[in-house]
Amino acid sequence: MPAFIATLVNSRAFGYIARTILTYMFWASGLAKLLDFNAGVAEMAYFGLEPAPLFNIAVAITQLGGSALIIANRWTWLGAGALAVFTALTIPIAHTFWTMQEPMRTLEFYVVMEHITVIGALMVVAWKSAPVQNAVPAPALAARSNA
Repeated sequence: MPAFIATLVNSRAFGYIARTILTYMFWASGLAKLLDFNAGVAEMAYFGLEPAPLFNIAVAITQLGGSALIIANRWTWLGAGALAVFTALTIPIAHTFWTMQEPMRTLEFYVVMEHITVIGALMVVAWKSAPVQNAVPAPALAARSNA
């Protein structure tokens, strides 16, 4: 990796910007649910989540809280985990492509694939934010699990 790129990606500012961009879809949605509370409640009701006002608040807290933890790089594993579980739960609730007719079936399938990719990105964030421990080499790890 060129030195200037290494310097860039290792900077504190780059980390904040990257984490802010990664979580944009969550914190923007959470803010929207609070700023236009009635629209958020209508969205929850549309997907059959009742009581809709309580679900709207819970979703906004999850989205904003998880994003804040990731952006601040504090308890990042918890924020990433909360957003990953939230994202996974949206698939059977809001993106049931298997029940749809074409062309919506294919469009929603692609949305689900994007959700799975976001879950993977959140897993990477949790992994990379973990403190470096005494790493166990892969062959030694395999030997331990066979014991």
